[in-house]
Amino acid sequence: MNTVSDAGSTHPPPITAAPSGGPGVVLTGAHGFLGWHTRVALREAGVLTRVLPLGAPFDVARAAETLSGADRIVHLAGVNRGTDGDIAEGNVLLARQVSDALSRCEHPPPLVVFANSVQSGNGSVYGEAKARAAEALTVAADNVGARFENVRLPNLFGEHGRAHYNSVTATFCHQLAHGGEPVVHHDRELVLLHAQNAAELLIGNLSAAAASAREVVSSVGALLDELRGMAAAYRGGEIPDIRLPFQRDLFNTYRSSAFGPEAPFVLDRRTDARGSFVEVVRTHGGSGQHSFSTTVPGASRGDHYHRRKVERFTVLSGTATISLRRLFFDQVLEFAVSGENPMSIDMPTMWAHKITNTGQDVLFTSFWANEPFNAQQPDTSAEAVQS
Repeated sequence: MNTVSDAGSTHPPPITAAPSGGPGVVLTGAHGFLGWHTRVALREAGVLTRVLPLGAPFDVARAAETLSGADRIVHLAGVNRGTDGDIAEGNVLLARQVSDALSRCEHPPPLVVFANSVQSGNGSVYGEAKARAAEALTVAADNVGARFENVRLPNLFGEHGRAHYNSVTATFCHQLAHGGEPVVHHDRELVLLHAQNAAELLIGNLSAAAASAREVVSSVGALLDELRGMAAAYRGGEIPDIRLPFQRDLFNTYRSSAFGPEAPFVLDRRTDARGSFVEVVRTHGGSGQHSFSTTVPGASRGDHYHRRKVERFTVLSGTATISLRRLFFDQVLEFAVSGENPMSIDMPTMWAHKITNTGQDVLFTSFWANEPFNAQQPDTSAEAVQS
């Protein structure tokens, strides 16, 4: 059984610009796909994040105040869907709003970063609009003595992309997770980069060379074949081959589409005169770590999140509630689990999660992760599911 704890809506709480500036990173487009991923990367790094609203709510005086004293501004906001006029005018307008804020800023950030596209300047409406936006930002940065980084990003994929909007990967994942049948209308080469890698590049935690090394060259058809295989394995609760970072990131992207109220995998219990046998996890390749814990009544384990790690919880004995919340959102999902009816729940990446013993007896839980724990790179950050 699963329930939704009303800690808010399914939408993130409104984000407004900070009333005053100071050190940290200022973001535009914070509610978008790459904006959310960038906020997650900054959250793990412990960097203060402020948001600069653009478009209709833009206020140049407030924007200048938000920018003042910041270490960098990362301009993510853009228009990639709509009429030709919307795309051409919208991208330039957003860049000019950032430029206006910089010109009015008392202490402008020393670094202006633009999340541009490899399509910039390719002759398309979108490509020309991104090129013009880069030109406007270049001039603005130069006028205030800031360094300008024009980061040309390839095709991005990652958790919680919008189908038919952010990327073909998001569309394929949504269709496969919800019973659709994806079709390749035009096969072409794709250069793919996970959104967390793009975020680390934009905030300065990853060099351009290192980010380029993490890019994967594929094609639309090959991408769909890979996702089909992952979806087929995962429908039965099995973990596909995720030994390569790209495979892991692609699988986590698919899992974000497949996760929801139907998330638990009911396990097959085989019982005879000797007792019971339950298969907890079956993997198709890669390393892993299997752990076991006991938890006393009323106690919890977790209240943290992972950016890349695949983790499975299985209650073997006792009763518990597994609670999860997507970062920067309010809604909490809760799953009641019991060793009497064994089931597994996989923790989505970038969701805070915990397990609480709700019974009168000691709780016995199995934990499986796709990689051995590394104290130097734990990929485990504290985050309360519920405040």
